[in-house]
Amino acid sequence: METTLFGYTEGQIAQFGLTFGVGAFILYMLFIVLNLALESKAGKFGTFVLFLVLSFGMLGFLAKNIIQWVLGI
Repeated sequence: METTLFGYTEGQIAQFGLTFGVGAFILYMLFIVLNLALESKAGKFGTFVLFLVLSFGMLGFLAKNIIQWVLGI
């Protein structure tokens, strides 16, 4: 017998937290990068470089979710 919380299993809660919790954290980190670019007056190219370099790791997480969705895993 599997234990549930509000009708959801531990695996379902973990998947929800990973998908939406980390997604919300990524959006917050993008806000931080934008704020850093604006406060440093980086300009258009500097802002692009900041987003490219500081947000590159987030791209892997998003790509993983898209690949899982396409493959139906």
